[in-house]
Amino acid sequence: MAQQALPQRDPEGTHGQPNAPREKQDTARLGKPLGAGRTVHGVALLLPGGRAEGTRRPSALTLAAQRPLARRLTAAAAADGLVTHVVHYRRRGWNGSAADPVRDAEWAADEVVQRYGDVPVCLVGTDMGGRAALRAAGHVAVTAVLAVAPWLPDPVHVPEPEPVRQLCGRRVLIVHGTNDEHTDPDLSFRLAQRAKKVNRDVCRFEVHSDGHGLRQHRAEVQALAADFVRGTLFGHHFARPVADALAAPPPLGLRMPLASGFGASLGY
Repeated sequence: MAQQALPQRDPEGTHGQPNAPREKQDTARLGKPLGAGRTVHGVALLLPGGRAEGTRRPSALTLAAQRPLARRLTAAAAADGLVTHVVHYRRRGWNGSAADPVRDAEWAADEVVQRYGDVPVCLVGTDMGGRAALRAAGHVAVTAVLAVAPWLPDPVHVPEPEPVRQLCGRRVLIVHGTNDEHTDPDLSFRLAQRAKKVNRDVCRFEVHSDGHGLRQHRAEVQALAADFVRGTLFGHHFARPVADALAAPPPLGLRMPLASGFGASLGY
């Protein structure tokens, strides 16, 4: 299954004008904070998807796609003092060895420390952002990682395996649709297998029959994310399926089915 972004016409948006002006891209940004009034006790950083290559900033549509999940997380943990930010990358592409979204995620975690002090951080990444979240997990402020349909390299084309040592000491949740035709769910399963060998606090949920956008079970995926963030950042008890997935040996805890209707009775 191909893992590289599909070629696109005019990918940099210059409309055939090689000297078209470019935006300043010297730093990433944190989007408008959602949640938490005066006291912040935990932060969720949402890392958007992107492309294999690209040097312009992400589109407004890409950033806006993260807001429903940001609002869901904020609503679920408002009483705990959660604040969420969507990370605005410097560049929309992974860009090979530059791994630009990883650098931006690390910058964002640094910025959280500057703004809010010593609070726990959960990286919540989608697609390319899922890979960035897993890579940036070693930051001292990060205590948890949630990767949704992560875009991972095919080992046939990238023989160097994705690192997993940086996940030690963090709780990690991966969720992937079994019918994803854009990012290969088998690759996230194999990464989870490797990660589980160095960190027991790794689990993975499969959303059967759903595709890359997880649109058929969006409510369940958002509830799963909210339960994970509440548990990892604020010490709440996990919902039974999440607790079971974290405790189960592989492959059971790495192929946990996300049940239809999950979260309907959680009350947040």
